[in-house]
Amino acid sequence: MQINEALELFVVQLKADGRSPHTIAQYRRHVGLLASWLGKTPIEKVDHERLAVFLGTQVARCRPDGCEKKATAMNALRTSLRCFFCFAHAAGYTPTNPARLIRRARCSGPPPRALTEDEEERLVAELKRAPDRDRVLFTLMLRTGLRLGSALGLDVEDVDLEAGELRLRRTKGDREELAFLPAALVENLRAWIGERTDGPLFPGPSGRRITGRHARRLFRGLLRSAGISRVQGTHVLRHSLGDRLYRQTGDIELVRTALHHRSIASTMVYARCGRDRLRAAMA
Repeated sequence: MQINEALELFVVQLKADGRSPHTIAQYRRHVGLLASWLGKTPIEKVDHERLAVFLGTQVARCRPDGCEKKATAMNALRTSLRCFFCFAHAAGYTPTNPARLIRRARCSGPPPRALTEDEEERLVAELKRAPDRDRVLFTLMLRTGLRLGSALGLDVEDVDLEAGELRLRRTKGDREELAFLPAALVENLRAWIGERTDGPLFPGPSGRRITGRHARRLFRGLLRSAGISRVQGTHVLRHSLGDRLYRQTGDIELVRTALHHRSIASTMVYARCGRDRLRAAMA
C-alpha cells in the first residue's frame, strides 16, 4: 500500500472521529510532505530510521520560502506523523509503528499575540467608522473573546438582551456555552438587531450568513486602515481580551471561564510576568 492511499483512509477515520477540518488539513499536509519525499516507497517499508532521516532533511525542517521552521512547527509535524503511523499500525497497514521513537522537542509556546493598548485604540477608532455589521461583529469579538466561527454562527434568537447573554452553539468541541455581554455591547446589539426576530445575526446582502473567509478579509482591511501590520488574524481579538482580563484581575480561572477553555493549561499562556511588574516587585 502506498502512503497516499493510507492517508486517504486516515482522513476518513479522522472525519469519523469528529476531528475539525483544520486538524484534518494539517495532518493531510504533513503526511503528504513525507509521502512526496518517500516517492513510491510502500508504507510497510517505512521504518523508524527512514522517518528520522526525513525529519532531519530540509524538506521537513524548512518552510516553502526556505526559512527554517520554528520548534513548535516541527513539533506539529512530529505529532502528525505519530498519529498517522499509530493509525496505520493499528489498521494493519504496517508490521510495526515506525513513529514509535519520535519525540516532541521541549519548547515553550510563543506568548499570545494580543493588541497593544495603542493598537487597540487605533482599531476601535477604525471600527467606529466601519459599516454597522462589521463594527458590531468585531467589537463583539474584542469585548467577549469569541472565536470567529462562534460569532458568525450566532442567530438572532441566540441573543438575550435582557439577560445580557449569548447562547453559543458553534464552539470548539461543539459544546454549547454562554457568553456574557458588557452593557455597552447590549445597546449596540439592540440597535443592530432592530426588529429582526430570527436568522443569522451577521448576514450578508443576500441575507445568508457571511463566511469566515469574507470576515477575515474585512478584518485585514481594518487592520491596514489602523496601521497595524504586526498581526493579521481575527484571533488577536480573543488574545487581547485574555491578556486584558489577566492584567486587570490577575485571576487565571476567571480568564479561563471567559474564554471557555476546557483546560487551564490553555489559559496559562496569559499568566506571564511582564518586565514592568518584575521591576516593580524587585524595587
